[in-house]
Amino acid sequence: MEEIKDPFARKLATRIERLPVNASFSEKSIMSSCVKPLIQSSQNPVVLLHGFDSSCLEWRYTFPLLEEAGLETWAIDILGWGFSNLERTKSCDVASKREHFYQLWKSYIKRPMTLVGPSLGAAVAVDFAVNNPEAVENLVLIDASVYAEGTGNLAKLPRAAAYAGVSILKSFPLRLYIIFLAFKGVSFDTGLDWVNIGKLHCLYPWWEDATVSFMISGGYNVSRQIDQVKQKTLIIWGEDDQIISNKLAVRLHCELPNSIIRQIPDCGHLPHVEKPDSAARLILEFLQNYSCQKKAQLAPTEEVVY
Repeated sequence: MEEIKDPFARKLATRIERLPVNASFSEKSIMSSCVKPLIQSSQNPVVLLHGFDSSCLEWRYTFPLLEEAGLETWAIDILGWGFSNLERTKSCDVASKREHFYQLWKSYIKRPMTLVGPSLGAAVAVDFAVNNPEAVENLVLIDASVYAEGTGNLAKLPRAAAYAGVSILKSFPLRLYIIFLAFKGVSFDTGLDWVNIGKLHCLYPWWEDATVSFMISGGYNVSRQIDQVKQKTLIIWGEDDQIISNKLAVRLHCELPNSIIRQIPDCGHLPHVEKPDSAARLILEFLQNYSCQKKAQLAPTEEVVY
């Protein structure tokens, strides 16, 4: 953290906690990292996931905006990434990630949530919502990576080759290239700082094992689950996403039975990092409209007597 200049990242990092979560695939509780809400709202909580091989620090700009608006907001590290203690946890496949998140939700969040998933986090959110519909009231999917066929041929790599590939994944040049691909108009100094933020969790000794476990398991393949999503869904997309075409945003909108779509101009792959004000505003508007619709449905209709 001493090398990180971004004050928003430094501030959010001070709020990261580890909560014990029990799971069937782990002999001992998994000390699981997250940022807990400062307030408890009468509305259902908003729970923020992150993208592939990232952490809750991805929400450093948008998290405080949602909290300032009065939302009960959590930021959760997906099992295998982020800052959880995985010293005794060997399994980080899709089923393990789903069970771990469910047990965390059941133990601490305890209410239906608005689940927000950016990039690969959208696949995590779709998989979770379909398998645990009682836990998810509605969804927000941001530049969603939901049409990839898992980790593809990487799942077939010999373990030694997988570890070699993972070591490249945390390399500084690759991460810097991804930063400039994902965002529009980022300065070189900002890009360097964002690389340090993005690879901070890679310094843990269990990161390679967890990432290889996910890679060789096959990863997320949720394209056939999309039409099973019943929750009201907001799709947010950066119009200039160079990683996932916004044509897939239109496809997702067509395939999700109960969704609306909003695009953010002059924005790349991660709007909640690049355009936090716009991302927060769209989430807040979506929740306000959803709340109004819900109240209207619950309101008793007046009987007219002639």
